[in-house]
Amino acid sequence: MSIEPIGPIGGFAPISPIGTMGDIDAAATSTGGLDFGALVSGGLDKVQAMQTKADGLAIEAATGRLQDVHNYLIAANEAGLAVQLTVALRNKAVEAFNEIMRLQA
Repeated sequence: MSIEPIGPIGGFAPISPIGTMGDIDAAATSTGGLDFGALVSGGLDKVQAMQTKADGLAIEAATGRLQDVHNYLIAANEAGLAVQLTVALRNKAVEAFNEIMRLQA
């Protein structure tokens, strides 16, 4: 039995699937493991790029040169969420470090 997928609503393109984890594969070391420092550095670079893009679109919006306001809103929300995730990860890392130090004391 085969179920046909629901087609997109007229005027809207279908949502593309989530990409692969190619960045993690690229950060793999020659020993087959993952280089944690490279992963963190790459993630922070991506967050910085999102912030830079959102800042550039904000400047365009303020000067009246921005054609599509929704592009700025999307970029600003993506950058904000990326920063929130980064802060949450940092807090968890600090919490884990403090727990390890407490166990050693």
